[in-house]
Amino acid sequence: MIVNRVFSPDVYRRIMEASPDKKDDIYRYELMKPFQGKWDCYHIPLKAKYPGGYDIIMANNMMGLAKPSDINGDFKDQIDMLSDKKLWDACQCSIETALKRFTDRGIGLKVEEYLYSIFLANPDNPYTIMNEGYCGDGGIPGYIMGWLVPSEVTVRRLPAALAHETDHNVRYQYIKWTDNVDLGEMIVSEGLAENFATALFGEEFLGPWVARTDRKTLSSVKGIIRDNLGVTGLENITAYLYGDEMAQMQQYPKAGLPYCAGYATGYHLVRYFLDKTGTPVEEATVLPSEVILKEAEGFWKQG
Repeated sequence: MIVNRVFSPDVYRRIMEASPDKKDDIYRYELMKPFQGKWDCYHIPLKAKYPGGYDIIMANNMMGLAKPSDINGDFKDQIDMLSDKKLWDACQCSIETALKRFTDRGIGLKVEEYLYSIFLANPDNPYTIMNEGYCGDGGIPGYIMGWLVPSEVTVRRLPAALAHETDHNVRYQYIKWTDNVDLGEMIVSEGLAENFATALFGEEFLGPWVARTDRKTLSSVKGIIRDNLGVTGLENITAYLYGDEMAQMQQYPKAGLPYCAGYATGYHLVRYFLDKTGTPVEEATVLPSEVILKEAEGFWKQG
């Protein structure tokens, strides 16, 4: 397999130095256009049809990425930290090692070429704050990305997040993604990805989307998650997966759940499945969610 990258610091420097009327287009066409295959899957245009309309800048801002119009001299230190060769080498190694874990198990990769990059997060965005300064996306095969507010902690933790995203990348080469995805698939997918990441990096690298849910909270939310596994559509499952606060930010219905309750439930459910069956997480990654949920039925009865 081939893993290529878009080295974002060089582009961010051009954005930082550009006049305000040039910043958006540098961002669109130098930083985001290489990922156009991904944006097309999400129906996100690089440029809006009319001023102020929906485009890649608006979509990414909602996800916590820094807007190009905000990239000025105040971001110089962040861009310098983002330029660290060790960070890019660690992220490249994480993705390549993750992909090799699958091929070593005889799981063929249907996508031969992968593109990744690391972007700057908006430190004031509630999504960024909730995720403790770093996040990622790897749901469209062939494209992997992370974003962060660069710090000693986030730089150290991002490679594990990209291993998580690489697991998604492989899963959706085998499992067909639909816009009408149900909650059962989503908690299984997230649980697989985080178990895969910890298999590579250790449990100390559990993301906040799992680590912040303690056992008492897990016990209190499991029933709500179980009773709604069949709920479909991202607008309806967001509260179950990410919690009410994030759902409210996107004007989606609330479910009475805390931050990333569904993520944490998925992690522990998949852990139960892996321990019960002895299935390697790489092999579990390409199984339909129905198989995992059926085998893990006993998880819901645990205290």
